[in-house]
Amino acid sequence: MKTAQSKQLFKRAQQSIPGGVNSPVRTFAGVGGTPRFIKSASGSLLLDADGNAYIDYLGSWGPMILGHAWPGVVRAVQQQLAHSSSYGLLTEKEIELAELVVSMVPGIEKVRLVNSGTEACMTAVRLARAATGRQKIIKFNGCYHGHADTFLVKAGSGALTLGNPSSPGVSVNAVQNTLIAEFNQLPTVEEIIACNPGAIAAIIVEPVAGNMGCIPPDDNFLRGLRKLATKNGIVLIFDEVMTGFRLAPGGAQEVFNIRADLVTYGKIIGGGFPVGAIAGPESIMDLLAPAGPVYQAGTLSGNPVATTAGIAILSELKSNHGIYAQLNQKSEILQNGLQQVFNSFDLPHRINRVGSMLSVFFTNKQVHSFADVQEADMDLFARFFQQMLNHGVHLPPSGYEAWFIAATHTEKLLLETIAAAKSSCHSLMKKPVVR
Repeated sequence: MKTAQSKQLFKRAQQSIPGGVNSPVRTFAGVGGTPRFIKSASGSLLLDADGNAYIDYLGSWGPMILGHAWPGVVRAVQQQLAHSSSYGLLTEKEIELAELVVSMVPGIEKVRLVNSGTEACMTAVRLARAATGRQKIIKFNGCYHGHADTFLVKAGSGALTLGNPSSPGVSVNAVQNTLIAEFNQLPTVEEIIACNPGAIAAIIVEPVAGNMGCIPPDDNFLRGLRKLATKNGIVLIFDEVMTGFRLAPGGAQEVFNIRADLVTYGKIIGGGFPVGAIAGPESIMDLLAPAGPVYQAGTLSGNPVATTAGIAILSELKSNHGIYAQLNQKSEILQNGLQQVFNSFDLPHRINRVGSMLSVFFTNKQVHSFADVQEADMDLFARFFQQMLNHGVHLPPSGYEAWFIAATHTEKLLLETIAAAKSSCHSLMKKPVVR
């Protein structure tokens, strides 16, 4: 496989961009080798600068649920661009997108559009503090809610891949009110609340963890959080930047039948364009300026191109009732196929899956928490990643990330992926597997 162009571009990028990337996980730091520079994508296929084609399981980290360059988005965006890419003023499309979210998600009354998932989560915590008059928040070890200072304590995703669970430059004051519980371990939350009576403003959680790999919530974990939040006057925030509109039209709230007080979104509601949102009941949302005293603003919030793409995607997901069953079926084919391959090579592994999100962990143990993830063999994942890349399959370049299946992953592509896994395992077995 040729990589000369990607190598040259990466060397050039490092001269003008810190580390050569604009988001750390793209460096391949967790898997080694040369990061690929992508020239185009269509459906579930990527084409890099060297002309190599890959079956894509990143999907731009989740939002490409209908595949890259989905015609509905392309047409809508082209039409909007003819009328300008931004006004900095009101458009009807902001209303249409907000109305779509309200119509699809249970318990939502109002929506504020922002520019990223990070901004959405940051604003949700600000709202929770204003609503409760309290300062402290609870987050979970390994969960990632963006790079705002408040959240960079034992964060997941790129922070884990790079070995930086927190970051220099984050002030002590910014994180002194951030308390850490363990995902899927309700007693750790109960203990924190007991030690901080009347002081917790919010519990923020990925209802399905996706930034330390895909980790489903154990039975009664989310329901337990809901009960604790209600009992103690705490705002429960679901970070559905990954799960929102991917697991179901109503996201994780619909799948698990749990209502959060606030929900944050990103990625998918802009059809791949930079976007985010906070959604919740009127009683909390109307605390936002100009309706209320909580300040939040953004020149490009509700950008007409992003809202146009989001309307196209969400309208399709709302009207196409069979798409989620199809995504589950495709994901099950991939999961079962990988399972058979790993079993045939006697590789220690666990495959976690919720809907069209999954992760492979090379370990003999069940993976329910960040501590379990840490026991997985990340060196083996890195070698597996490189072999899969050589066989034309692009996985997320980190063992701490979820894989995403799209509507455009045909059975042919899924079977090719399974065959690539088999060939990759043949190569892996040439070097003894550490158990």
